[in-house]
Amino acid sequence: MGESVEGAVEFEIGGEIVPPGERRIVAIPVSQQVSGLSANLALQVVHGAQPGPVVFVSGAIHGDEIIGTAVIQRLSARLDPQRLAGTVILAPAVNIFGFLQHSRYLPDRRDLNRSFPGSRKGSLAGQLAWTFLEHVIGRCSLGIDIHSAAIHRYNLPQIRIAAGSPYLVELAMAFGAPVIIESPLRDGSMRALAQGREVPMLLMEAGEALRFDRLSIDIGVSGVCRVLAHIGMIEADDGLSHVGIPARANKSSWVRAPRGGVTHRERKSGDIVHKGDLLATVGGLFGEGPMEMVSPIDGIIIGHATLPVVNQGDALFHIAEVAQLEHAGERIGSITEAILASEPEGPAQPLMDEDEVI
Repeated sequence: MGESVEGAVEFEIGGEIVPPGERRIVAIPVSQQVSGLSANLALQVVHGAQPGPVVFVSGAIHGDEIIGTAVIQRLSARLDPQRLAGTVILAPAVNIFGFLQHSRYLPDRRDLNRSFPGSRKGSLAGQLAWTFLEHVIGRCSLGIDIHSAAIHRYNLPQIRIAAGSPYLVELAMAFGAPVIIESPLRDGSMRALAQGREVPMLLMEAGEALRFDRLSIDIGVSGVCRVLAHIGMIEADDGLSHVGIPARANKSSWVRAPRGGVTHRERKSGDIVHKGDLLATVGGLFGEGPMEMVSPIDGIIIGHATLPVVNQGDALFHIAEVAQLEHAGERIGSITEAILASEPEGPAQPLMDEDEVI
């Protein structure tokens, strides 16, 4: 790093020098493609005119989870390096291999979010994980990673954090998503690695794979901006004084189709439900033999299947247990309206670090 004439520190990344108050798109080589051409990690560095924290915002670590890409495009347009304190590293498609193939995985069929810390000379997934660690995570004091549900599934916008961190709770409250979930960390995940490096992380879950929806994008952009405002990087309202209090949870239940056939949903993501409430009915091709699906707990639906044709045992609803459910109603009700405008029972299970159908 060097000094500018004003005394602000230049930012060096991947051999590129970014002067204070400017932005650069940087391509960091990861591996070689079948064609022999270089495959790169594409980053945009927005380097503020004033000193401050270094924060990364990443999307598409699973290549088909593209909501983060849209959020980051909007953020790039909003962030003015001349008015920024610190540095924001934007990574709109971390798993560029899966992104190009519309696939969750890399060509070697590995899950990038189970491959950290990776290795410079390891598998393709390991090389990409190592590159992201070396050039991004290792440079930052905070990360925001954006995921979505799988294809034919929808997730209510939510923030997931590691348990036991008042600072992460504070950041999650500033983000202002409808639900905050304290969830365990998965071995090999970006969040687990970052925690081991003492880099706190927020994980946003929102929307559906391979689709953009306005609600998820709007909540993502507004949430990241509020977090940046809260830690003093931009001049804006962090929302803590007026954004509704999110619901909080640390465990959930999946509700599965009791038979194969065609479903007719009565509930959707964002709905508050009580134990015994009707969620959907599943009947045969002629509607014969309908079977009811009911909520096993009091809580909030944080994810649902969007494909009506199901096999027996398919997970159709994901319900988060919420303490003091009555206090969540007002905020969640407004989110449910926004969703409409834009688009067998078992024990409660822990929520994992990003959405997977268990």
